[in-house]
Amino acid sequence: MALRRGRARLTCLGVLGSAALAATVALGGCSSSAASANTGSGSAHALTLAQAQAAYDSYVTTSTAAAKQGDTTHGLAIVGDAQWAIVHAQYTALSSSGTPVTQYSYGTPTFYVPALPDYPLWFMVAVPIRTITDGHPGPVVTTLLAFQRYMPSRQWTLDGSAVLDQSLPAMARDSDGYAIQVAASDQSLLLQPNFVGPTQAAVVDEGPTAPAAAVIGSGPQTTAMYAAQAAQGNAATARGLRYQWLLEGASFAQYQLRTADGGALVLYAMYLNTTTEHPGNVPGSPIPVAADVIPLLATGSPTAGSHGVTANWTYEFAAVDPPQTAHGAKAEVIGGSGTPTYGHAF
Repeated sequence: MALRRGRARLTCLGVLGSAALAATVALGGCSSSAASANTGSGSAHALTLAQAQAAYDSYVTTSTAAAKQGDTTHGLAIVGDAQWAIVHAQYTALSSSGTPVTQYSYGTPTFYVPALPDYPLWFMVAVPIRTITDGHPGPVVTTLLAFQRYMPSRQWTLDGSAVLDQSLPAMARDSDGYAIQVAASDQSLLLQPNFVGPTQAAVVDEGPTAPAAAVIGSGPQTTAMYAAQAAQGNAATARGLRYQWLLEGASFAQYQLRTADGGALVLYAMYLNTTTEHPGNVPGSPIPVAADVIPLLATGSPTAGSHGVTANWTYEFAAVDPPQTAHGAKAEVIGGSGTPTYGHAF
């Protein structure tokens, strides 16, 4: 039997990069904050465009070298928050099963740098990225990345990334061309930014008939994600198993920038928790496990006599939250990506 478990809470997030030979610097806008960051006004530039580009280039150079060499220490030192969980899973798979760490080829980045008066500093980058797996290039996808530096004693880290399903909206700018941050509690939007994740989760957990579907659009990261989980539940039921899922909040930094129409671009992280088990929590035949979860199982692949398997995915999403004045509009989750980051057979 497939079960949907409860309601979700959310908090915040962070993403990817490379040293580009040519960088087009574009600036977007918004007013207010990211994960308790200060409100930028355009008059304070604790982070300049040139500094953001240098931080991005340094990340790309270091991450590319670490992935090629399988260098766990350097590969994990330059990521944080949700991105750390994802990259850590890649290096775990390298050590446990020999699966090469994912490599990327980067296109020309576009920068969205808010005018920040002080730490923590952060910025976003939208960049075309091609995944290279076992030497085989994948399709080019535009990816939204978030970099953050919490304090002077810490280095820049990539803290989040989301592959976009749709184009980014036009972004707002201040008089100096800097992006404008938006407060997580901004009341001028259809949803307060810190409510976007829980609202998405309600649709993923409950489906298109959930009340939350009245304010959040259907698509790959909402109704289609629900359909995929429900299908897994049906497949488990056919095997005499029980499957449960829950998309819930993760306490990582969340980032918001103003769009040109007065809305907000929101980047945040969520956890998808799943359990597949024999009804009644009794031992039985081996539980089928997805190939990308197997390298993460601390106890090894489930065998006869197993009760079940739990798995945790770390997801990062990008959403566009319209202004309240946009009558009839819905918040749209325009991108997302995730990977298993924990598994346990019991």
